[in-house]
Amino acid sequence: MLQRSSASRIGHPIFARVYARTSRGAELRGQASARQRLLFGLQGRVVEAGAGNGLNFAHYPTTVDEVVAIEPESSLRRLACVEAARTDVRVSVLDGTAEALPLEDASCDAAVASLLLCSVADQAVVLAELRRVLRPGGQLRFYEHVVSRRRALSALQRAGDATIWPRLAGGCHAARDTEAAIEAAGFAISVCERFDFSPSPIMPAVPHVLAIAGRG
Repeated sequence: MLQRSSASRIGHPIFARVYARTSRGAELRGQASARQRLLFGLQGRVVEAGAGNGLNFAHYPTTVDEVVAIEPESSLRRLACVEAARTDVRVSVLDGTAEALPLEDASCDAAVASLLLCSVADQAVVLAELRRVLRPGGQLRFYEHVVSRRRALSALQRAGDATIWPRLAGGCHAARDTEAAIEAAGFAISVCERFDFSPSPIMPAVPHVLAIAGRG
C-alpha cells in the first residue's frame, strides 16, 4: 500500500539522478548481498528512514507485516514508490525526514538506517527519533560507510568532508564514526560486520559496517 504526505521539501535533483543510476551498479558489486544480510530475520512493523530509491524493499522477508519508508527527496521518493509496488511486503512510502519521523512513540518493531547516517545534518537527532519510534526491545539495523581506522585514508576522508565532498554527494560525509554515535544514542550494538567496499570502479574502497543494535 502506498501513501504520500507533504512533510518536507528537500531536493537534490542532480545528485538524485546520479545516485539512481550508480546505485544499480553498486548492487551488482555486492551491495545487494549486504542489504539482504541487513534485513534478514526482521519481523513486524519496520520503519526505514531515508529509503532513497527503494533498493532495500526487495530484500525484506515476508515475516515483515509493514515497512514505513520515509524519503524526503522527491525524485528518489518517486522511484521508491515504483519499487514498493513490485514487492510482496506491504510498503508505505511517505514524504518526511529522519529528524521528524511521522510515527507515534514505540510504534515499530525495528528501524532500518541504510546509507543514511552519513548524510543527515545531526546524527544524534536522527538516532533519538529512531529510538523514540522503536518499541522497548526493538532493533536498529544499520548499514553505513564510516571513517577508516587507517590514518592515511581517514585523513583523506576528513579532507573531503571539509571541502567539496558533501556538496557533490547530497550532504554525504565520509569520515563519521557512526558506531560511536549509535552507542552514544543509547543503543547497544550486538552484531557488527565490518568490511571494505567500493560502490564504483572509480571510487576507493572504504570501511562499511553492517550491524544490529538493541534499543534497550
